[in-house]
Amino acid sequence: MNKKKIAWLLVLTMLLTVGISACKKTETPPESPSNEATKMEETAETGLKDGVYTGEATGYGGTVKSEVTVKDGKIADAKVVEHGETTMISDMAISEIPKRVVETQSLAVDGVSGCTVSSMAVKKSLEKALESAGADLKALKKEIVKEAVERKTEEKEADVVIIGAGGAGLSAAVSAYEHGAKSVIIVEKMPFIGGNTLRAGGAYNAADPEVQKAQGIEDSIEKHIEQTYEGGHKVGNLDLVTVMCTNALDGVHWLADMGLEWKEKIGSVVGSKWPRSHQTEKPLGTGYITVLGNKVKELGGEILLNTKASELIVEDGKVVGVKAEGIDTDYTIRGNKGVIMATGGYAGNPEMVREYLSDGVYTKENLPEKLVSTNHPGATGEGILMAQKIGADVIDMQHIQLLPMPGDRFGPSINVEDSFFINKEGKRYVKEDGGRDEICLATLAQTDGQYFMITDAQIVPENRKTLSGENLDVLIAKGIVVEADSVEDLAEKIGVPADALKETIDTFNGYVEKQEDPEFGRTVWGKKIEKAPFYATLRYPALHHTMGGLHINTEAQVLNKDGKVIPGLFAAGEVTGGIHGDNRLGGNAIADIIVFGRIAGESIMK
Repeated sequence: MNKKKIAWLLVLTMLLTVGISACKKTETPPESPSNEATKMEETAETGLKDGVYTGEATGYGGTVKSEVTVKDGKIADAKVVEHGETTMISDMAISEIPKRVVETQSLAVDGVSGCTVSSMAVKKSLEKALESAGADLKALKKEIVKEAVERKTEEKEADVVIIGAGGAGLSAAVSAYEHGAKSVIIVEKMPFIGGNTLRAGGAYNAADPEVQKAQGIEDSIEKHIEQTYEGGHKVGNLDLVTVMCTNALDGVHWLADMGLEWKEKIGSVVGSKWPRSHQTEKPLGTGYITVLGNKVKELGGEILLNTKASELIVEDGKVVGVKAEGIDTDYTIRGNKGVIMATGGYAGNPEMVREYLSDGVYTKENLPEKLVSTNHPGATGEGILMAQKIGADVIDMQHIQLLPMPGDRFGPSINVEDSFFINKEGKRYVKEDGGRDEICLATLAQTDGQYFMITDAQIVPENRKTLSGENLDVLIAKGIVVEADSVEDLAEKIGVPADALKETIDTFNGYVEKQEDPEFGRTVWGKKIEKAPFYATLRYPALHHTMGGLHINTEAQVLNKDGKVIPGLFAAGEVTGGIHGDNRLGGNAIADIIVFGRIAGESIMK
């Protein structure tokens, strides 16, 4: 398919997303007295006064400011002119919602799935602007009657078909091209690429002894293997663990060759066990998706957005394609070399999580009933179920992971070197560099199942941007982060005993000086907490990662219940199981998706 046709399909997809039929626009008739009268009636009807108006609302990253132009009593133009939302995650909401308002002349338009907060902020800012224009808001919010869309059928074919356009799927696509693929089609059910990778903390674990040595850190591939295997309580498949850790650093260089910019300093994110976490210059996982998405586009890959895979096609025991449902099209897509499953996990599906709980770290008894999820809304496990229907085996489905904080409560830093955790009594209760299971289980035993991360001014950069790319002042304004000029003031603001917090800080600083923690056994150290202003971030565990999934071998081939390879079916990323055991190290997920995504792309072309 040529580039012009691809571009047109993407445009058509966007238009259909907003539920508008592709009609030819009627040209404006010449001015006449009768036409002027009609305009006056329309203006009176809508209440809109001609002019340019602005409105503001608070989004995920601060103020969202929109501008609306009213002409002849109609909404002639609308756009977001200022915002601090996370790039890529919010892009569709920023660009598409104003267009929908203009096209429908209504505020009753749908938001964009996967970026709810940004969608709400854009709509609210447009509403404020229209309110300034004298709009009848009640009339503008009337439900839009959508026209029925006539469904079509279409057949497609490519060397490789990939289900899922997250980090694993995009890595697999690039790798497939590198190993000889002439064409790749990726099916993605969300309206944008990226999956969970897009909103991940962004850390990538890889032993990089040469760089780490300059920071005074001793590390090796063997140590990474050992900590990954033991961190998962020796439940994971050691062969898969070895493949991931051995190839992680090559993935770092592979991404850099594509243009990914890495921070110079290697850190240690929550639950990583050791300072080997590489972090990108862009916030969250946007850096990975930017370079991989651009590379797939450059290589000629076709991505079908808003298209949900529904069934694997099997002929003579081999997977040869997939059936999928787009907005107005039912697809049958054949993969000459097979299909790569990269649909992610199911931590966005609490019912499925609970269905498989048994004897893991978390059970039906100790897992709280109501947990927020860090996952995007598309992480619901359909890929696993789809593969099971054709006989695929699953492994470790009882093992899930909680993250010690929701995705909007990273605070000033996601690293643990220069911070410590306290309960509501003002005391430390766990080693901050422990496993995520260890931290979360200890947290759930504290008052209200919550804790505060405490840190100080030394970790705040000049631009006041956090490691996750958020504006610290916005977080303070929202009340997510509390700032104070003294320890006593901080204690009062967060409601903990001042004497207890002061004693905890003094004790902790003594441990930093000696690089030893006789209370909890912490081993990763940074600076003392001693420079005002001081910061506290309230946190609590959130459903984060599912360690179970499709059973694969070291070549990313999916196995059946007899342990035999299912011809034509490969898998990579969180849709797979058997790698992380019953607890994943923080920073190992990105390493996993890149390493096994590349392997899947290579294996399918053999």
